[in-house]
Amino acid sequence: MNTIEGVLQLRGDEKVAIISSRFNHIITDRLVEGARDCFLRHGGNEDLLDLVLVPGAYEIPFVLQKLLTQGDYDGICCLGAIIRGDTPHFDYVAAEATKGIANVTLKYGAAVTFGVLTTDSLDQAIQRAGSKAGNKGFESMSGLIELINLYQNLGV
Repeated sequence: MNTIEGVLQLRGDEKVAIISSRFNHIITDRLVEGARDCFLRHGGNEDLLDLVLVPGAYEIPFVLQKLLTQGDYDGICCLGAIIRGDTPHFDYVAAEATKGIANVTLKYGAAVTFGVLTTDSLDQAIQRAGSKAGNKGFESMSGLIELINLYQNLGV
């Protein structure tokens, strides 16, 4: 059986974007740091890494679509933090951000990863932004690097 897979290594000429929401920046700043660290540790060139900041997670799919339409990136890592509050606003934002990113990714067939936290509390978000549960920004970029490499191996 032939196995086709990606590895966790960049060639160094891949152009990558991180789209991150500003809302809950105490969390998203840590996610971005983790994603940047992963990109650099696995062969990425910092000059080819762009950070695009959007107001909140709801806006990520719109900007993702604009970037994919331009066709300048080998991959895009989407980061955000949606923390449950006392109103149903959390449910709407989380659902639309998730659906939007998935739909745009399918439409363009692009290498995109989903690193948007959806947590019940600030403590859970802190744990996932570099504390007890690791850094989900690092993990999301790790998945993106592997996906970019897989796409290269598939000739896509």
